[in-house]
Amino acid sequence: MTFATYPSLAGRVVFVSGGATGIGADIVRAFAANAALVACIDVNVDAGRALEAELAGKGQRVLFLKVDVTDIAALRASIAETRSRLGPVAVLVNNAANDERHEFSEVDVDYWDRAQNVNLRHHFFAAQAVHPQMRELGSGSIINLASIAWRFGGEGFPAYAAAKAAIVGLTRSLARRLGPDNIRVNAIEPGAVMTERQRQLWYTSQESVDAVVQRQALKQTLLGEEIARAALFLGADDSRMITKQSLIVDAGLR
Repeated sequence: MTFATYPSLAGRVVFVSGGATGIGADIVRAFAANAALVACIDVNVDAGRALEAELAGKGQRVLFLKVDVTDIAALRASIAETRSRLGPVAVLVNNAANDERHEFSEVDVDYWDRAQNVNLRHHFFAAQAVHPQMRELGSGSIINLASIAWRFGGEGFPAYAAAKAAIVGLTRSLARRLGPDNIRVNAIEPGAVMTERQRQLWYTSQESVDAVVQRQALKQTLLGEEIARAALFLGADDSRMITKQSLIVDAGLR
């Protein structure tokens, strides 16, 4: 198959949270392959450095920074550092998350707050931090990673599902607030993307993967590359009049 490339992304600075592994790493690779300058933050230093080296070997520029998105001061500092080292951020991809399963009866206040902090809170504060940079550029695109988990009622992770539903609401609100500055805000809701982590933790056998595929309208394994291609479109000028939307990429699972 041959997929689209986006000339408008060449030379633009893209900031991706949770970009060292999984869907995030596929998003980093996709933007780098379109000649964007990508800043990637994550807590996984080994994976982040390996990705940085991998793409540097292809002549693609990626800046990796170790950052925990629950530390808002560090998140803000990394966005400022990206500005100083690469230039103003034109595309923000709020990807970092943790879909850890949790038992309803065992969730306490501290766990609930941690789940919201890693899955939701940083979306707002990253958008707030990049806003002046995008306003300086005269345009920008913010892409929030939600999930279809809230749509089908993820009973095994209610705190996660609640955060992902809230991201869709936040996306719509920010789109209204930032639209006058020509900043677009959209969300992507992935389905059952079979990342390495998902296969290690939740889909440990080929039979379990096949069972999910059979529930989809499209009978192929959903990969992070499909989510990355959606992010490319929403980051590029091709979607310049699209905002306040949530794009579901789930192969028809829900």
